[in-house]
Amino acid sequence: MKVEDCFYLGKIVKKYSFKGELLVKLDTDQPELYENLDAIFISLRNNLIPFFIESSQLHKSDLLRIKFEEVDNEEDADALLKSDLYLPLELLPKLEGDKFYFHEVIGFSIKDKNFGHVGIIKGINDSTAQALFEIDRDGIEILIPMNDEFISKVDRDNKTILVETPQGLIDLYLE
Repeated sequence: MKVEDCFYLGKIVKKYSFKGELLVKLDTDQPELYENLDAIFISLRNNLIPFFIESSQLHKSDLLRIKFEEVDNEEDADALLKSDLYLPLELLPKLEGDKFYFHEVIGFSIKDKNFGHVGIIKGINDSTAQALFEIDRDGIEILIPMNDEFISKVDRDNKTILVETPQGLIDLYLE
C-alpha cells in the first residue's frame, strides 16, 4: 500500500496505559466513523505498515483510544508515538452535493460564472488561513479561495467546479 492510495487519518499523540494503549488525534469532523476499525496503516520509516486493532473507543472529543494486537507494553507503544495513521481511500465516506475531498477535485476544471473557463485545478493549498484552489491556466497560476460563497456547483460527472468570484479577482493574475 502506498501513501497515494490512502488518506491521512491522524497521529498517535500519547500513551494511554502501561498495557500498550495509545491515543490518536483524529483529523476528521466525524470521529465516530472510525471507532470500530479492524486495521490501520502506520507510517514507520517511510513505509506503511498494517496494524490490527484489538479494541478502540472514542476518548473525549477528537481522540481515539486504540489497543493494537501485539503492542502489549509501554516500550512497544513508545516505538509508535508521533506516527501518522492512514486508511485506504476506498474507506472514505462518499460526499454528496457541493462537498468534496481536496484530493478528489485535482484535475477538475474551474469555470467562473462571469469570467468563463479559468483553468485546471492542479492542487489545493491548505497551509494558509483559507484553503486555496491552485489553478493552472496555460502556465499561469491562479489562486481562488475555497470559500462556500464562491463555490456554486460541484459537477463530479463532468469534473467541473462552477464558481462565482468577486469581479476582477481572476484578472489580477492575468495582467
